[in-house]
Amino acid sequence: MTVAARAWVFRAAVIPAVLALSTSTSAAPAPVPPEAKPFALGSMEVFALRDAENIVPNDAKTFGVGHTPGEVAAVLRKAGAPENEIRLPIDALLVKARGHVMLFDTGLGPHVHGVLIASLAKAGVRPVDVTDVFITHSHGDHVGGLVGSDGAPAFPNAVVHMSAREWDWMKSQPRNADIVQVISRQVKPFEPGGELAPGVRTVALYGHTPGHVGYQISSGRARLLDFGDLAHSSIISLAKPDWTVEYDNDSEAGKATRKATLAQLAKSGELAFGPHMPFPGVGHVVAWGEGYVWKPASP
Repeated sequence: MTVAARAWVFRAAVIPAVLALSTSTSAAPAPVPPEAKPFALGSMEVFALRDAENIVPNDAKTFGVGHTPGEVAAVLRKAGAPENEIRLPIDALLVKARGHVMLFDTGLGPHVHGVLIASLAKAGVRPVDVTDVFITHSHGDHVGGLVGSDGAPAFPNAVVHMSAREWDWMKSQPRNADIVQVISRQVKPFEPGGELAPGVRTVALYGHTPGHVGYQISSGRARLLDFGDLAHSSIISLAKPDWTVEYDNDSEAGKATRKATLAQLAKSGELAFGPHMPFPGVGHVVAWGEGYVWKPASP
């Protein structure tokens, strides 16, 4: 089979799976221009990378499950945001440190018009340069970019780090079969709690998916938590952390983890990165009333 034929077969099999894994059926991925926003974390060189954006209608089927669109609209209105939709960027994080070129999540991928590879180029990085890929969880907007436009591994020289619990769950889902087949030789499962690379420690944040994790990235006294999909909307997820989110595999565990982690981040003042926070996705969680607000940082 030619490369072109292999790519066509892979796209036909994977695009529906990536879309189903990445969003609710009512969300619509939208293209964005590539962008790489640089900042320093101690001695580390870090870039926030754009990939795409999801636009979710305010129908109370994704955010505020069990509540009305009017209740959701009130939260959005209070934040000065449009009341009829929730915009969710899809971003990734790149870290260069001590001989490692580390990518945290991979976006939707080229099969769904993700621009992560073009954003990487703006950071001066080629796919073959990436040494480590750290996956927070296996939804399509985080693992779709592991596969290139030719149906082969997008980052052929990288170790793909994924929690053992998440890798087992990903392999158990039939719609993941094509992606699993492509990346299986690269995957190195781990148990959360340890250090996987210099300055990168894993943190269990179970609930959104069975093996969802975050990554605490440290350099000297500087520290940042990539919390993955702990929170999706910078407005609703923080103002109403106890509201049910359709995306969570286990809604009760997701709520408990979200509430505990947001409280911890607000208390510590630690810098955080959220793949779905407004680009560049870097900021602080600040206590506000009965919930929290997202305060963007200027890295």
